[in-house]
Amino acid sequence: MLKNFLSGVFLEPLLSDFRIIFERDPAARNWLEVVFCYPGLHALCLHRLAHWLHCRGVSFIPRLISHLGRFLTGIEIHPGAEIGQGVFIDHGMGVVIGETAIIGDYTLIYQGVTLGGTGKETGKRHPTVGKNAVIGAGAKVLGNLQIGDRVRIGAGSIVLQNVPSDRTVVGVPGRIISRNENASLSPLEHGKLPDMEATVIRSLLSRIEELEKQLQALRPRVRSRDAINRVCTRVRSRDAINRVCTRVRSRDAINRVCTRVRSRDAINRVCTRVRS
Repeated sequence: MLKNFLSGVFLEPLLSDFRIIFERDPAARNWLEVVFCYPGLHALCLHRLAHWLHCRGVSFIPRLISHLGRFLTGIEIHPGAEIGQGVFIDHGMGVVIGETAIIGDYTLIYQGVTLGGTGKETGKRHPTVGKNAVIGAGAKVLGNLQIGDRVRIGAGSIVLQNVPSDRTVVGVPGRIISRNENASLSPLEHGKLPDMEATVIRSLLSRIEELEKQLQALRPRVRSRDAINRVCTRVRSRDAINRVCTRVRSRDAINRVCTRVRSRDAINRVCTRVRS
C-alpha cells in the first residue's frame, strides 16, 4: 500500500509538479530553489497527502494538514479537491480551492485565484477546470462551472458561467471575448489579452468620422433645398395675396353695382310719388 502510494498517487504527480516549474518559471534556476522556496510546490505536496487520506475516510488529519499548508504557504486547498499532475501555482499567496473543485493537468494558477462555491448547497458546488488552462492573478471562478481545456481567464475576472474550450475570458462579470487562435501561445503570456473596450471605442470613433464626412457632403444640398423652400414660401405667399386682392376687387365691383341699383330704386320711388 505504501509503495503504491509513493509511486502512483504521490511520487509521480509530485515529479510532474516539480518539472513543470522549470518549464514555466524563468526565475527557477536550480532544483534547490524549487524545493525550498516555491510555496506552490509545498502546498501541492501537502495537498496530495491530505487528499489521499481524505479519500480513505480519515476525518481530522486531512483538514489539519490543509490548515498547516495554509499557514505555511498562504494557499488554502481543501483536502477534497482533485488536482491533476503538472499543475503550477505561481507565487500562490491568497489562492483558495474549494472542496469539490477539479483541476485538470498542466493548469497554471496565479496568486489570488479563487475556485469557490456559491450558496449553501451540497454536492458538486465548485468549478471544474480543464487541462492546460491559465487562470490569471486575482481571478474568481464561482459555482459549479465547466471551464474547458486551454481556456485563458484574465487577471481580476469574475467567471459566473460555463466557458467552452479554447476561449479567452475577461471582465466583471467574465465575458467570452475571443477564441484562442494561436495554440502555440505560451501560458506565461497571460497579459496578451484583447482589449475589448478599446476595440469598441475605436469602432465608435471611426463610425463618427464616417458620419461627419457624410454630413459635410450633405450640407450643400441642404442649403440649396433651404433656398428653394424659401423661394417657394415667398411664391406661395404672393399667390395668397393675389387671391385676396382678386376677392377684394370683385367685392368692390359688386358693392358698386348694388349702390347703383339702390339709387335707381330710390329715383323710381320718387317718380312714382310725383305722378301720384
